[in-house]
Amino acid sequence: MVAVTARVLFVGGLGRSGSTLLELILAQHPDVSAVGEVVHLWERALGGDERCGCGERFTACDFWQRVGEHAFGGWSAVDRAEVLALKDAVDRTRHIPRLARAELPAAQLDEVRRYADLYTRIYAAAMAVTGALLVVDSSKHASTAFALRWADDLDLRVLHLVRDSRAVAYSWAKQVRRPEVVDTEAYMPTFSPFTVSKLWTAQNAAFHLLATRAPVVRLRYEDFTADPRGTVARLRRFAGLPDDPEALRVLDPSPAPLRRAHSIAGNPLRFNAGPLRVRQDDAWRTALPSRSRVVVSAATLPLRLRYGYVGLGRPGSTEAP
Repeated sequence: MVAVTARVLFVGGLGRSGSTLLELILAQHPDVSAVGEVVHLWERALGGDERCGCGERFTACDFWQRVGEHAFGGWSAVDRAEVLALKDAVDRTRHIPRLARAELPAAQLDEVRRYADLYTRIYAAAMAVTGALLVVDSSKHASTAFALRWADDLDLRVLHLVRDSRAVAYSWAKQVRRPEVVDTEAYMPTFSPFTVSKLWTAQNAAFHLLATRAPVVRLRYEDFTADPRGTVARLRRFAGLPDDPEALRVLDPSPAPLRRAHSIAGNPLRFNAGPLRVRQDDAWRTALPSRSRVVVSAATLPLRLRYGYVGLGRPGSTEAP
């Protein structure tokens, strides 16, 4: 067991909302260690030996091998089948109502804490290996965040990242290659507009519930892209990090060379070695088919309006982002 109290900023929400870009920007300061989507480590890293954000395969990445040694005495000590069975018993959206309770029966509490302890060990090990004060986990799954709230010795802060549901639906309809898969050509899944609407509503609603149980701050993707400097400064304060102008240098016109993050899973952007450019992607306003626009607009209406996404988002409209 690593004798370091772990502090994590858990980025939650539905994928394709800008989490990878935000995570990489935060990781440009040495007091932050960004580890990507740890929820997928068991299948994709331990099971598939996929590439880390640094470019190396998991088994060849010095960072992850040192983390495994600190956390478990080596990854060979982790029973992957047992972890996956525990994950299925704890970390599913259908388990959120149980995980949201004020108390759990002893047997269930032990199960949840055993699962959460796996993550706490990894976070603490990442801090020990890098000297960072904070780990950023962009797993996004609400059920994972709910499980982590039951962890012992974990300072959990949650960022609820939201993006316009129409933009998210457009992004999930595109075929995106997964460069982390080495031995074959693989692609991220695609979802229909209605399926995205259900996922977007369920995930975002779950983080509203989590806010009654844990420290949660909400951020719209559109506000992040409009004011990246202010966003980074606010998130660092929320995470308990000191104000430091060096944390904003990555956003300068001529930034310092990029620090590669050792991220597990996520957007292919994490393999980009060039400067990080923050701009709002509004392609959906012209490229999303009208039928899909109407379906998603109607299916996500209550939360969409709550977040300020009004109207149908047609090109040239004067509505809120």
